[in-house]
Amino acid sequence: MSVRIEVPGPVRELVEKLEKAEFETWTVGGAVRDALPGSPADREDWDLATRATPEQMRRVFRRTVPLGPRYGTLGVFGSDGVLYEVTTFRHDVVTYGRKALVAFAKTLDEDLARRDFTVNAMAWHPRREVLHDPHGGERDLQAGLLRAVGDPAERFREDYLRVLRGLRFAGSLGLEIEPGTWAGMTAAVPGLDRLSRERVREELMKVLAAREPSRTLRLYRRCSALDRVFGEMAHVAGRGALATVDAVEERGGTGAAGGTPIGLVRLAALLLFGGGAAREPATVAGLLVGLRFSGDEVERVTAAMSGGLGPTRQQIADPVARRRWVAQTGWGGVRDVFRVWVAALRAGTATRDEDEVRRVIAAARRDRDAGVPLSVADLAIAGRDLVARGWEPGPGIGRALQRLLDAVWEDPPLNTPAALLEMVAAMEEGP
Repeated sequence: MSVRIEVPGPVRELVEKLEKAEFETWTVGGAVRDALPGSPADREDWDLATRATPEQMRRVFRRTVPLGPRYGTLGVFGSDGVLYEVTTFRHDVVTYGRKALVAFAKTLDEDLARRDFTVNAMAWHPRREVLHDPHGGERDLQAGLLRAVGDPAERFREDYLRVLRGLRFAGSLGLEIEPGTWAGMTAAVPGLDRLSRERVREELMKVLAAREPSRTLRLYRRCSALDRVFGEMAHVAGRGALATVDAVEERGGTGAAGGTPIGLVRLAALLLFGGGAAREPATVAGLLVGLRFSGDEVERVTAAMSGGLGPTRQQIADPVARRRWVAQTGWGGVRDVFRVWVAALRAGTATRDEDEVRRVIAAARRDRDAGVPLSVADLAIAGRDLVARGWEPGPGIGRALQRLLDAVWEDPPLNTPAALLEMVAAMEEGP
């Protein structure tokens, strides 16, 4: 089958510059795969493979960025200002299951032969408009198959991360895993324990950021990779949890954008709806710390789980209870909770009536838009105003400000200097 791949102009310029210096250069990897007919994915960043060594690349380009020169990879800026990865042809010398000792190769075929799956072992030459596909990647892509390059068992033993990468490719691209590849993959699952937790975490976050994470997580479960990633919480990937994870959207149901990455909110939904010990904050924190999530990421996930499976009756009926909960959780955490609630409504896994959930979300939005204070720092007066009235600095001022905040939560229009100072005067007079 004749194919033609449109390569961005800045990428073509980089290829032409290297080849003008007599260094054979090709576009490789995910961008080639995703640009072919039959691929359901969006194009990834464009990468180049070249016969030029890093030292030779530095002579060709005025400015390079050392992304991994030891492994032959430099970053080169295109005319569009984008940093593109350019890597010298390589072949493996020794593999350890977690990494490989590589050496520079002379030919493209040597480089493609060390790649993981046939759909990733294709190269396109934008000047000659030739697809180089020695392992049948285009054929497998058309057939909807994920197949290892060469012997599957050997390929996964070389780097056990390929197990997780293969599961992600199959899930996100909607590919069936070829039987021999599946056998080699499942046999290599115990080797996942040899991977650094950072690499596992990075792969998991890529899964959770994909369009339908459930497809990959089901494959994790089928081959027992879920046990290696989640340990005693491997049961989390039940039907309801997976449906809720897929339903989490990039933007929350509150209409606010940005904030916590979607992968972290989906992780919170997975753990929350997985049930059992996965709902215990200490257990969740232990899992996430073990996977090398940062302290901020652990806080975001546990905060997103803090709303439980829906608003409490008190939060629905009592504005003060709702405002206190928002204050304790922080608006960022509350927004993530709302994203989980809305996902549960969409997935049909919510334990509360939709109207109830929507009312809580709408009320919280109104409070936010009206500037209802979340803490004493948001009050219209501060501790210095009490000191100016003769109050002694100390915990008494903090208690007084908290009483004022409670009053404002009852009646938000009271948050004016005049009204608050009037209440302070009443406190000074005593009961």
